[in-house]
Amino acid sequence: MGEITMGVSWLGVIAGAIVAFLAGWLWFSPMLFGKTWAAGHGVELGTAQSMPVGAMVTQAIGLLLLSWFVGVMAAGGHLMTFMLAVVAFCALQASGGMFTKKSGTVIAIDVGYWLVAAVIMFIAQAIF
Repeated sequence: MGEITMGVSWLGVIAGAIVAFLAGWLWFSPMLFGKTWAAGHGVELGTAQSMPVGAMVTQAIGLLLLSWFVGVMAAGGHLMTFMLAVVAFCALQASGGMFTKKSGTVIAIDVGYWLVAAVIMFIAQAIF
């Protein structure tokens, strides 16, 4: 367990996950890309009261785990490994969108969010 806990900036992990979650809220809101993303997925944007709780909780858990991964990479000085993982994850996200025949715009919105989230988490580790 020490391999994934030793030297990790837990403040950076938590801050990175929270800020990435909030960035996603903004990213997929009508203020930025939400309308285009929703139309491309064939869903309607709802109100804050109609958000799918299970999806939001799962997203928060996933972001926390990803931020923890970034913390482990930062603690070990493995910037290139982190960058490789981000590029791989984004390629897989894009291929999933292509398999489901999403538009290039929707794929770019999805991949763009993961790039933004990764940068946020990296900056959180650098700050804390």
